[in-house]
Amino acid sequence: MSATTPNYDIVVWGATGFAGRLVAEHLTSWYPADELSVALGGRNESKLHSLATALAAESPDRTEIPIVVGDATDPASLQEMAAQTRVVCTTVGPYTTYGTPLVEACIEAGTDYCDLTGEINWVREMIDRYHDEAVAADVKIVHSCGFDSIPADLGVKLLQSYATEEFGKPCEFVRIYLEEGDGGVSGGTVASAAELFEAAATDPIAQETLSNPYSLAPPGERDGVDTGEQRRPRRDPIRSIWTAPSPMAAVNERVIRRSNALLAYPWGREFRCREVIPTTAGISGAAAAGGIALGLGVGTAAMKRTLLRRGLRRFVFPEPGTGPSEAEMESGHFLVRVIGRGTATDGPFTVMSEIGAELDPGYGATARMLGEAGVCLLRGETESPLDGGVLTPASGIGDPLGDRLRDVGFTVTAGEWK
Repeated sequence: MSATTPNYDIVVWGATGFAGRLVAEHLTSWYPADELSVALGGRNESKLHSLATALAAESPDRTEIPIVVGDATDPASLQEMAAQTRVVCTTVGPYTTYGTPLVEACIEAGTDYCDLTGEINWVREMIDRYHDEAVAADVKIVHSCGFDSIPADLGVKLLQSYATEEFGKPCEFVRIYLEEGDGGVSGGTVASAAELFEAAATDPIAQETLSNPYSLAPPGERDGVDTGEQRRPRRDPIRSIWTAPSPMAAVNERVIRRSNALLAYPWGREFRCREVIPTTAGISGAAAAGGIALGLGVGTAAMKRTLLRRGLRRFVFPEPGTGPSEAEMESGHFLVRVIGRGTATDGPFTVMSEIGAELDPGYGATARMLGEAGVCLLRGETESPLDGGVLTPASGIGDPLGDRLRDVGFTVTAGEWK
């Protein structure tokens, strides 16, 4: 553990990248300087200074925003950076390539950490290598604090909290619906997805992570009743509409199951979850669900083929560090609805939660999610019984994150499903 007294509350690591800049903009504009000290971290000193100057001009109470120079490939510089702050919010991916030394540095320094990763092969590696070390150091390493996977993971947690409070029982199964959404995609997100398929082509652990629905659960707990994500169009058992597979289900469902396990199974060992894209009832709904499933299947098949995947990365996908236009982000929005069923002493019940925003889900909303997760960690605003470990948003922070998201413009609700 580092003996250095931290100079900053939060360092936004990768601040000059597309997502990193949005996180920095949110934190420096939303919070006064005397309430939150924010530093910008990265490897390019000139770009950091330029960004600091621009953000300070937009935040009248911040006459100067400090910078911290380091390199994701230089562990010593990461250790020095981590020792200077209480929390690191990192957007530097692909995390499989650049994330591990920073996790190590934060554990060594006693610094809490949150990121945006959806690279479940890398999350599995962090669990197996560092969970026990993080527990011993009382350091929270909280992965997937963006659109992957806060709306799904926190949505389930809020729903289960409501069910337990109102009916005395949790839901036995839940469905996560990507109701609506519109927004752009950045080069960093695409690079992370490609990195996952690259690893799965050669790494047996990555292959097992993708094939086992419980692969992110603690060792010894990696099996259960869930059979994995939906792969074909199906009629929905709750809403009598058609649903299609969700491209995010492989990440979000595993994160949710890890939350349940880390919290000592408050939702039961028979708990089941599934994430889907809803369409409508009837033939038109079936056709729409079939079209989504076909498109997702073709895209997945292409990403599994080495030559196609590398060609797409080189000639089609946007470059890392780039992202959607200002107009795309301003017109973005999303709504994730979670519906669950359970059985109380006086009969069955159905409850729901919703998380949404009039923000681009992958960037405008994600920046606020990551920033607010960092603020929760900084201020100890968690209901988690866990003091440290490789955690999820629901298990590492929990319901208080919903309160913070409401404060920054999100819709966050829970109640009965009518």
